[in-house]
Amino acid sequence: MSAEATDVQAPEPESESMAGTDESPGKAEGETPGNVIVHVAGAVRRAGIVELPRGSRLHEAIEAAGGSAPDADSDQLNLAAVLEDGQKVLVPRKGETLPSGAAPAGGTGGGGGPLGPDGSSAAAGKININTAGVEQLATLPRVGPVLAQRIVEWRGQHGKFQRVEELDAVDGVGPKMLAALLPLVRV
Repeated sequence: MSAEATDVQAPEPESESMAGTDESPGKAEGETPGNVIVHVAGAVRRAGIVELPRGSRLHEAIEAAGGSAPDADSDQLNLAAVLEDGQKVLVPRKGETLPSGAAPAGGTGGGGGPLGPDGSSAAAGKININTAGVEQLATLPRVGPVLAQRIVEWRGQHGKFQRVEELDAVDGVGPKMLAALLPLVRV
């Protein structure tokens, strides 16, 4: 296994003793320049944060999270898609459909996943929350014109969003809505 994926893997006994000495100060919070940090959730053996080399693929994030759970439905995902830093990957279970916001904007919802059916992970189909107006934001699932206006007002008061996850600071965006919006928006 790659050393970069150790954030999710169970530590080996000898590395536990080293974690408090040499490695902790050098591994402070935040990303390292050559890596991406992603949140892997859903039908995986060890959900959580994984750190992988930049350019890694979705299947590598799932493997770093201990692999798919026996009831995972990875056919809904593009396992070859390239990961983005700060991205959340949701692996659905068999019989479970991804949240309503999991298909790319403008998509029909079929075959979509956190990265979209074609594996696009940035510009294609995603709405930029730093440049979109009320009308464009209102097209997102469960957003509507009132919440779209709040997003624009928050941006006006606080400046550009640095990360998509900052949407949870907007009144009316809770954890479930944020999870639904993550695959549809970008900064």
